[in-house]
Amino acid sequence: MTREAPLYKNQAILLSHNFFIKDNRAELLLYAHKYDFDILFFSEVRDFVSAVENDQGNGLFVIDLDALHNMQADMQDSRKTLMLSELLQRLPGEHSYVYLQSIRQGGRFLLQQRLVDSNCLAYAEKPIANDVLVDKLFNLFVQKKRGDLVRLMYLGAPVGLDEQALLQGRVELIYHTDAQTLHLRVKELQPDMVLITDAEYESTEAVVRVLKKNIEADPVREVMLLQHRIDAALARRALASGVDEIVMMSDPDLLAVQLINRANKIRVNKDLISKDRATGLLNKIGLQKKAQELIRQAAPDKLSLAFGIIDIDKFKTINDTWGHYVGDIVIKRLSLTLAPFIGEADLLSRFGGEEFVVVFWDCTLEQGWRKLDAMRLAFGAIAFEVGPGEVRHFSFSGGVAAYPEYKSENEMFLRADAMLYEAKQGGRNQIRAEPPAARQD
Repeated sequence: MTREAPLYKNQAILLSHNFFIKDNRAELLLYAHKYDFDILFFSEVRDFVSAVENDQGNGLFVIDLDALHNMQADMQDSRKTLMLSELLQRLPGEHSYVYLQSIRQGGRFLLQQRLVDSNCLAYAEKPIANDVLVDKLFNLFVQKKRGDLVRLMYLGAPVGLDEQALLQGRVELIYHTDAQTLHLRVKELQPDMVLITDAEYESTEAVVRVLKKNIEADPVREVMLLQHRIDAALARRALASGVDEIVMMSDPDLLAVQLINRANKIRVNKDLISKDRATGLLNKIGLQKKAQELIRQAAPDKLSLAFGIIDIDKFKTINDTWGHYVGDIVIKRLSLTLAPFIGEADLLSRFGGEEFVVVFWDCTLEQGWRKLDAMRLAFGAIAFEVGPGEVRHFSFSGGVAAYPEYKSENEMFLRADAMLYEAKQGGRNQIRAEPPAARQD
């Protein structure tokens, strides 16, 4: 396959012993590639350290401690065992590491203490199934990303919060002062966290139930009670009404750290729920929520949005002829081809299977058509080596609709999907974007 761009966005660099690599390489790679990361295998400390030092920032560094019993400290050393202390001294100190250990090693608390005090990102006990290990590594890749801003809505008097520290922790703070309209503001802005002061809760205790019982409430959203003084009875009532957590206003710095930590967990959960694991793009759930938010943002200034649907042509034939592995590669390469065309305010989603969706911010129907057609030409130029000496080019078809001609995310999707159908029926490898005035209703 051609290598104009890296096929996988991330890579795990694994230090292990030869027989583990030999017995597990194929299966580990199969699972990892489905999650859109690669694994580089090393059985020598020197080579592993060199790979860590040369990493471009997309790596996860994994060390199998059992490997220490099968390695020589260096080429001149005849010992069969490399001591853990020697290994830790050789590892580049600016990175964190994932350690794999046996159950026997896991029972030694002092060893765990040594690891977590030595740039340990995480540790895991073996035996661990290859698919489970890969899934855990994927979660760590998600956690390493800075991610989107987490939105915090604060109900109460705007005092005592370190806004600058929160913003540095990627938390956007929004103040609101009326408990009886909080549910409307939450519906409008869709915050990830809601922080309610004890004074506001005491005056309007139903506020939490109103937020929680809404059938459209975001299951990831956390509602917290901020107490200025310890009141166990109030805390019990709040928890019974649906509050997820009680936090104390004892120290503004400590409170900021607590809120940032909660935001980080919410961000990871949102990524796992709203991202496609094979490509790292938004999935259907993530797209729908973010597209609805774009519409809310576009409405006040009467800005246009272009909504495009892309479908790889004859994808079933690709899978049936050259295998699902080639099909997976085509999907990954398409995601990499589309990404450079996406602006900071735009959306890109793998909607399902071989279907992708793009939403262009402040973009007319005609401009959206031109952007999608440029994507089509770029993808069509990629040469795929589907077998030894056998090269193929693939294509996609697309349909475009626009806001405000179509008022909702669902209306735009249906219209763009109809245009995609016309593109397929018209011969494929083309983009259709018929304006509303041309419809024959």
